[in-house]
Amino acid sequence: MIEVISLTRHVGAEIRGLDLRDEIDTATASQLYAAWLEHLVLVLRDQKLTMEDQRRFTMLFGEIQPPRSRPGERDPNNPVMWIANATIDGQRGELPEGDMQFHADQCYYENPAKGAVLYAVEIPSAGGNTLFASSYAAYESLSPQLRAQAERMQVLFLYDYEKNANRKGPTSWDDAPRYIHPAVVVHPETGRRSLLVNRLMADSIVGLPREESGAALEQLCRASEQREHIYEHVWRAGDLLIWDNRCTLHARTDFDPSERRVLRRMAIKGARPIAAVQAAA
Repeated sequence: MIEVISLTRHVGAEIRGLDLRDEIDTATASQLYAAWLEHLVLVLRDQKLTMEDQRRFTMLFGEIQPPRSRPGERDPNNPVMWIANATIDGQRGELPEGDMQFHADQCYYENPAKGAVLYAVEIPSAGGNTLFASSYAAYESLSPQLRAQAERMQVLFLYDYEKNANRKGPTSWDDAPRYIHPAVVVHPETGRRSLLVNRLMADSIVGLPREESGAALEQLCRASEQREHIYEHVWRAGDLLIWDNRCTLHARTDFDPSERRVLRRMAIKGARPIAAVQAAA
C-alpha cells in the first residue's frame, strides 16, 4: 500500500512505499493515477531507474510522446529529452541553464502534452529548483468579472527556440511553433477549469491591440504566479516527478552553469484543450 503525503494546499504530493523498479499492479496504478489527478504533481524520492523503468512508469499515465521541439532532430523511436547543460549519449541537452519563466509544455502546438515525467540524474549543489503552480487555483482566484472575460479570450501561444529558450523576447522568428488556444480550459477528466495563460509562451490575445493585450496577459500571469498556489521542488539525484500539464504551469530557478544539471524527461501524449465556453454550451 502506497502512502500519499500532500505537500501544499493546492499542488503536490509525495508518494512513499514504492520502488519503481518493481512491477506495479493494477490497484497501485489506479491509486497513483487518482493521486495524480487530485494533487497535480507527484514526487517519488530515492529512485534508481533505468530508461526502461522510467518508460514503464510513464506509460501508466498514457502514451509516450517522442520529443518534438526541434523539427530537424526528431526521432520517433526515442522517448527521451535530456533537460541538461551537457551532451548525454550523443544527444545535446535542451534548455541548458539559467532560470526559466512559467509555462505549460507544448502549449504552442494543437495538442499539448498531457503530462511529463522527469527523473533527476545529476543535480547542482544549489538552485535549479522547479516551481509548479496550480492553474486551477489561478482560475479560482480571479474575480467573477475577470473569469467571465478570460473564458472568452483566445490566446496565441508561441515559442522561439532560436532565441532565448528561457525567457520571452519582444519579437519571434516566422517559423516559431505557434497555436491559438482558449485562455481558460476544462480538464477532460476532472471537469475543473484552469488558466492556461503563462508568461513564457502566451504572446497575445486574439482581437486586442498589442498594448491592451499585454496588460490583460500580465494581469492573468500574475494570478497564475501567486506564491500560495506554488510548490517548489528542491531536487535530489534519484527524484522522479510527474505533473499534469493540463492544469499546472512550471518554472525553474537559476543555478551555477559550471555545475552539471541532468534530468531525463518523457512526455505523455495529449489532446487539444477544451475551451470553458465550449464545455458549458
